[in-house]
Amino acid sequence: MRRLGKTQLEVSQLCLGGNVFGWTADEADSFAVLDAYVAAGGNFVDSADSYSAWAPGHRGGESEEIIGRWLAARRSAGDVVIATKVGKLPGRDGLAPENLKAAAEDSLRRLGVERIDLYYAHFDDEATPLEETLAAFEALAQEGKIGWYAASNYSVKRLAEALDIAEREGLTGYAAVQPHYNLLEREGYEGEMTDLCAGRDIACVPYFGLARGFLTGKYRRGVTVDSPRAAVASGYLDGRGERVLAVLDELAAARGTTVAAVALAWLADRPTVVSPIASARNVAQLADLLPALGLHLSPEETERLDTAST
Repeated sequence: MRRLGKTQLEVSQLCLGGNVFGWTADEADSFAVLDAYVAAGGNFVDSADSYSAWAPGHRGGESEEIIGRWLAARRSAGDVVIATKVGKLPGRDGLAPENLKAAAEDSLRRLGVERIDLYYAHFDDEATPLEETLAAFEALAQEGKIGWYAASNYSVKRLAEALDIAEREGLTGYAAVQPHYNLLEREGYEGEMTDLCAGRDIACVPYFGLARGFLTGKYRRGVTVDSPRAAVASGYLDGRGERVLAVLDELAAARGTTVAAVALAWLADRPTVVSPIASARNVAQLADLLPALGLHLSPEETERLDTAST
């Protein structure tokens, strides 16, 4: 287990993404994935109130509801670290204090828990002063409704400003950041953001750790993949993407593990990264991810992937 930054939360090296629950994974498959993940030693599940409002016929909240029913059925509340997000659900969008408080109550109800372990601002809301948003998060923490709060999709400038405000006002402040970061998406996080997180003890929990599935190795020239993300993921299939896949193939074969596990292990060992997020819509997909729970690359293996991905 790894300590999540300045929090008291101990989490596994792989965070299970809940974005597929209630979308491409029905309740039975979602329960099976959650069961298999926990059985393998995972304990960190990520969701959002807006999952899966983007899908036709969906209202949002489906992922939280499925996780809540699973927690109740397995009596697992307290054994699993639950993270969810606020600010993107239609009708509950933005980070104004009154909306944040109401959205938290909605998420607590759907999850069937008394406290959300880690509560993210899903996106920055520049229309609401940071002071107001941070004070609202702090109030929820003081009330015991959330354990810690965090930021997703913030720029380095806005995150630094939020951390400075929290320090000035004596608030707990953001404990983690959730950026888009993987072997093929490095520029947005590496550099200033990495330095900020390292200097302020902010844990990084990156999403799209497998580049929308590309880094599982299933996207190849001439191969058709049945996935709602196929059109976007296929965009990585250029010279750079193929170089990365070639190295991943070699390392996975040498280690006797999966391409996905190697890609996630590279990410998990980056500075400030605690637990990359990856999702699976069935147990077969999850099996490719689970070896990442205890996998660490050598400096030489890491350097080969660094070189291929730059």
